[in-house]
Amino acid sequence: MVLEGFRREVTVNEPCRLEGIKPNNLYSSTKEFKEAGKQRLSLDTTRDDTRQEIAALKRESAGLRYLVAELSLDLHRLKKTSIPSLDEIAANV
Repeated sequence: MVLEGFRREVTVNEPCRLEGIKPNNLYSSTKEFKEAGKQRLSLDTTRDDTRQEIAALKRESAGLRYLVAELSLDLHRLKKTSIPSLDEIAANV
């Protein structure tokens, strides 16, 4: 009945008379229906924004993990090729 009113297929009085309800009740139900639809649409938009933010954060996290791995490898290589410390030299003498 609410959808018929949205489509303007019939006048408001006709379905109200058939269903035995007052036109004011139909108007308030229609208004609630529209508001619920708007609320749902705004939540979907928020949810889409959140998904995009999560995807961006995951990409950033992957990049940072890669950077940490590269720096760890560089540090490991430097330790292997660095000049021995005085303690190491004294131990070898």
